[in-house]
Amino acid sequence: MSTTATPYGARDHARAQAGTVVETMPSIPASTWPAPPPEVAPEALTWAETVAGGGYTHKVLARGTRLRLTDVDGDACAHLLLFNADAPWERLNVADTVKVQWNAYLGPKVALLSDQGRVLATIVADSSERHDALCGTSTVDGNTERYGDGAPQGPSPAGLPLFTLAAAKNGLGPRDLPPSLSFFQGVCVRPEGDLDFTGSAGAGKSVELRIEIPSVMLIANVAHPVDPRPDYTVTNLEVLAWRDRPSTPDSPEWTHSPETRRAFENTADYLTARGIA
Repeated sequence: MSTTATPYGARDHARAQAGTVVETMPSIPASTWPAPPPEVAPEALTWAETVAGGGYTHKVLARGTRLRLTDVDGDACAHLLLFNADAPWERLNVADTVKVQWNAYLGPKVALLSDQGRVLATIVADSSERHDALCGTSTVDGNTERYGDGAPQGPSPAGLPLFTLAAAKNGLGPRDLPPSLSFFQGVCVRPEGDLDFTGSAGAGKSVELRIEIPSVMLIANVAHPVDPRPDYTVTNLEVLAWRDRPSTPDSPEWTHSPETRRAFENTADYLTARGIA
């Protein structure tokens, strides 16, 4: 029987774990993912991972990457942040995403705007239609009050400390974290102004994004902060990304509205000057 009481035993035990596969983990390389989308060649995959409920992940993504998030079991809640990978002081601005496009609800052809008026990513497909750009993510204090704990290593992790951990792995700190948006747990505004939690659309629903500027993506898969259920409820999230093409002037996302067109023109101007487009 192996023992970890000595350095040699610890080394042998660690090496014996090679090849172990568990339900929630990344596939490295991504091409080894067992079930790529039928329209995607395995070698085109650049990110393939299942994120546990209460977990987080992060990745630097190239321009033109297509990303699919899937609510595997029906109670995932993917809180998301984006940063310009080359200039991370440019980041997702949820308030501008909502007000510039005159739309508080996320869905196909909606551009995710930065604080510089550029398009970091666009939503290109959505079978869930249950998302939120109003409430942000959860905090340690809020989760401690509701569930008794909000620490990252606890039974009911909050989104903000998980974002903090993911940010640190990309050279970013707490001051760099803006309000986030989330997918798969819906919130809408009632006529009187109250928020109504509409929850999940069910297992297997997905949303797809196209990355328009090289980006750092942070994801925290945690219970929504206004979820009324007394128990901390969040299930696995599948993340798949593959090489694809960025939007062009004739793409439906580009021409969705005058405001979106202007944001794409700002993006094209920036990318051309940088020699990226």
